Amino acid sequence: MNIFEDRAPSPPRPTPLRVAVLGCTGSIGRQALDVARQHPERVEVTALSVYGSTAELVALAREFRPSAVAVADRSYGDDGVLDGLPSGCGLFLGDEGVMELASLNDVDCVLVAVVGEAGIHAAHAALAARKVLACANKEALVAAGDLLMPMAEPGRLIPVDSEHSAIYQCLVGGRERELRRIWLTCSGGPFLGRTRESLASVTPEEALGHPTWAMGPKITVDSATLMNKGLEVIEAHHLFDVPVDAVEVLVHPQSKIHSMVEFADGSTVAQLGPSDMRIPIQYAFSYPHRWDAPCEPVDWRTAGELTFGAPDTETFRCLALALQAGRVGGTLPCAMNAANEVANQAFRDGRLGFLAIAEVVSAVMDATVPEPVESLAQVAEVDARARAKAAQAVSRLSC
Repeated sequence: MNIFEDRAPSPPRPTPLRVAVLGCTGSIGRQALDVARQHPERVEVTALSVYGSTAELVALAREFRPSAVAVADRSYGDDGVLDGLPSGCGLFLGDEGVMELASLNDVDCVLVAVVGEAGIHAAHAALAARKVLACANKEALVAAGDLLMPMAEPGRLIPVDSEHSAIYQCLVGGRERELRRIWLTCSGGPFLGRTRESLASVTPEEALGHPTWAMGPKITVDSATLMNKGLEVIEAHHLFDVPVDAVEVLVHPQSKIHSMVEFADGSTVAQLGPSDMRIPIQYAFSYPHRWDAPCEPVDWRTAGELTFGAPDTETFRCLALALQAGRVGGTLPCAMNAANEVANQAFRDGRLGFLAIAEVVSAVMDATVPEPVESLAQVAEVDARARAKAAQAVSRLSC
């Protein structure tokens, strides 16, 4: 099953579109609010969530006047700053509270912009409530795609990752059954061209220096290891119902081509544009229409050369491990993703070397017996076991 399957017409979009922004103080969330500011007649922010940034939440609630907000970390529930929420604004706490926002009556579209495993339940809640899910959380599909995709009605799951938005836009102009291959573009990250030996001593600060995209720290480190691209391959596999090996990673350092689809007749359709996440976010809100650009378009007369290459999976082993997990399927991608989250955080904390991230992921995958994905409870259990195993591996390999 894929998001283009013709089971029913896409639902009409109301105007204004009432949007819940889950993870509103993160990179994607902030840019989504920029889109809402640029199109106030078309986007109404009716719900907001944060993990623990209560002061920012109150400021944003005063600006956008949502009907409800949520704080995922319950320990912030008694924070006095929350007394400054506007009158009539409901307050929910915990992961359950975030899920509650996804099913509110005055929400048409749920942007899941929280990072990591936390987005799985929110994405499930949005689809269960038959909301439009603008999915910026790739881990939801990596870990639970087998559960979420059957719930996705046509037009109700719009990818927000720039690459998957690009593929989605390319396929709007063609028939999915005629698709032969997806070319998933990859900047190569800050360490493109480096040898494995030279990566042994890189620091978190170096890994966080992405050359073309402004992202949160977890995703930026994933881009440096190329794990991010591996997660995106699995996400594309679920979204577009293609085998993992029909998704080719293509290194494109300029980040102007956001992905391409190749059809059976040899024709290739590409989506190009600025390296600005507000474009795919806005498209998720405007689909099937297009609104005025949220940023300056590319002047192709001065864009310079566009180059391409193959990824180095021997140096950047995380990509190879993610592809392996995707091919096996079942619960292995969930375990792989959980291990990566633990190792990524340990690297950012200075407790683990850069190359050891792949070692932690590999150790957890080797210790995991894949099973068919059957429930969210099972996914949560696999995730917890993998995190415990990853923590043990981190302790063994710590700097």
